[in-house]
Amino acid sequence: MNLKTTAPTDPLIIAGKSYGSRLLTGTGKYRDFDETRAASLAAGAEIVTVAIRRVNIGQDPSAPSLIDALPPGEFTLLPNTAGCYNAADAVRTCKLARELLDGHRLVKLEVLGDQKTLFPDVVETLKAAEELVADGFEVMVYTSDDPILAKRLEQIGCVAVMPLAAPIGSGLGIQNRYNLLEIIENAKVPIIVDAGVGTASDAAIAMELGCDGVLMNTAIAGARDPVLMAHAMKLAIQAGRAAFRAGRIPRKRYASASSPIDGTIG
Repeated sequence: MNLKTTAPTDPLIIAGKSYGSRLLTGTGKYRDFDETRAASLAAGAEIVTVAIRRVNIGQDPSAPSLIDALPPGEFTLLPNTAGCYNAADAVRTCKLARELLDGHRLVKLEVLGDQKTLFPDVVETLKAAEELVADGFEVMVYTSDDPILAKRLEQIGCVAVMPLAAPIGSGLGIQNRYNLLEIIENAKVPIIVDAGVGTASDAAIAMELGCDGVLMNTAIAGARDPVLMAHAMKLAIQAGRAAFRAGRIPRKRYASASSPIDGTIG
């Protein structure tokens, strides 16, 4: 099978736009913008998320800008509200991003509950999502792994729901596969795992479960060799998606011979 010819038939669609890569990457925690660019390219990422409250994308004209390393002509920038702990701050941050990026509407909403766990504040998240959608934003939303909440965010009008697989930056891997399956099976918008991935096998598992994509930052930026890890994650996402589409064999308690004995000579 020629994967190069089949891959374009399976795009990721977000807010009506088609993407060839299902790996979304963050831009924080790298040594410098050069490493950020190298890792983004190695990952094959088309969507890269940027924390508006932490990274310069034009707020300070005198300082180096991420835009120079990851120009909008090459990547879809996904401004996020990292560091916001209430709906008002999150909405204000998205409006700032829209101004800085000439009317850009696609944003990643995250409203955190506390500094220790970085779990989402779901009440404030819902409030911010409603306001942003009403204001014309295309909202990709970080949330808990609650299937009821995920459906509610979809009903509000979020263009993608992004449940955590484990706490942000923990590297624990997929800790909640049954919750994720419940969310995936009932969703009509892309479900993208956000947070918890530690290595390539974690990314592959997320995709094998049927997730539409994975967003990661620490797993790549915190690796001993971020660029090589980015490449590994790219391959894992591709393999996991292909395995999901192919359909795995059922699990069995006992052996099943690869070569059946029926019809054997003698």
